[in-house]
Amino acid sequence: MTSISRENAEHYLWGDNCDGWHLVKSQALSVIQERVPVGCGEQRHYHGAAEQFFFILSGTALLEVEGTEHRLTAHQGMHVAPGQAHCLRNGGEQVLEFLVTSTPPSHGDRVNV
Repeated sequence: MTSISRENAEHYLWGDNCDGWHLVKSQALSVIQERVPVGCGEQRHYHGAAEQFFFILSGTALLEVEGTEHRLTAHQGMHVAPGQAHCLRNGGEQVLEFLVTSTPPSHGDRVNV
C-alpha cells in the first residue's frame, strides 16, 4: 500500500476553474479533495443514488441545499442526501479547500438543474 495525497492522486478539473484529486476511487466509495478559487463554484445539481458529505479544510464554503444556503468554515461539514438539489461555491476571500465523500461514487450520477 502507498499513502495518497494531492501530489500522487488522479487530478481533474471541474466547475469554474476548480481542481479535484481522487483520494479514494472505488465502486462503493469516493473521497475527493477539492480546491475552489475565490469567486468560483459549480452548477446546481442532485445525485440520484449518491449521498455526500462535504468537510471544509480551509476557506469558506456556501453550500446551498434545497434552497437553503449554509456557510461552512474550516472543520465544519454537512451531509447531502440523495435527491437533494445542491451547489457549492467559494464564499470567502481565500481559496476554498474541502473533502467530499460520496457513497456510492457520484460521478455519472449527476443531474444538473
